[in-house]
Amino acid sequence: MNFLAHLHLARLADSSLLGNLLADFVRGNADEWTPAVAAGIAMHRRVDVLTDALPQVREARQWFRPQTRRVSPITLDVMWDHFLSRHWAELSAELPLEQFIALAKAEITPLPPHAPPEFIALNQHMWSERWLQRYQDMSFIASVLNGMANRRPKLGALRDSWHDLNANYAGLERLFWAFYPQMMDDARNKKL
Repeated sequence: MNFLAHLHLARLADSSLLGNLLADFVRGNADEWTPAVAAGIAMHRRVDVLTDALPQVREARQWFRPQTRRVSPITLDVMWDHFLSRHWAELSAELPLEQFIALAKAEITPLPPHAPPEFIALNQHMWSERWLQRYQDMSFIASVLNGMANRRPKLGALRDSWHDLNANYAGLERLFWAFYPQMMDDARNKKL
């Protein structure tokens, strides 16, 4: 869900962009992948655990209404990508967002022959529909949440979670700035 942040942190850590993007589609160990890709998968998983445990993220989850709190981790992942995309020039001035996306796409595609079908489908849509650029637009964030809710009925509350993001936008942005620059430093210092 937070594809842009995982790719950004992976690049800062000199980790496999393919592995970091692929991680949500690989269950269990990553033995069938090259060591670099397997290390990227492991980094993605560590970042997920670390992010979920951050006090800022725990605080943000409390701002969701009872009917949407269960899906708040997914909703927040998408929102963090919104803030990263929106503030890219401040956070990564040395490499414009369009150039970063082109580099990421070049490293990730063409896809390995044994890539999971869901990962292949993700890549077809993500690059052609310019998801990473469009995360800047809150109406696209609403569309992403609605799309996930449509594909997975158990996550129907994602549709309503848009209201929580909108109602708490300024606070969420403040929390993003409180943790994401530190994560960038940790990535550069190979601590993720």
